Amino acid sequence: MCIGFPGKIIEIDDNRAIIEISGVTREIWLDLVPEEVSIGDYVICHAGFAIHRIDNEAAQEKLSLFQDIIDNELY
Repeated sequence: MCIGFPGKIIEIDDNRAIIEISGVTREIWLDLVPEEVSIGDYVICHAGFAIHRIDNEAAQEKLSLFQDIIDNELY
């Protein structure tokens, strides 16, 4: 099973971006995301690629669920 994580774009340089997920930054590629993205947008990322943009509310909900899993050791 694969999980895509929501990350907030904090930097964009051509077709790559730096995202932040719970205080951790990582580089991703924007080649697969079908819509325009900007700094401050949230994207679902998998295997180093943004696969689509999501709204802030949906991103916060998913991040909260992931944190609940970690906090309650449900993995």
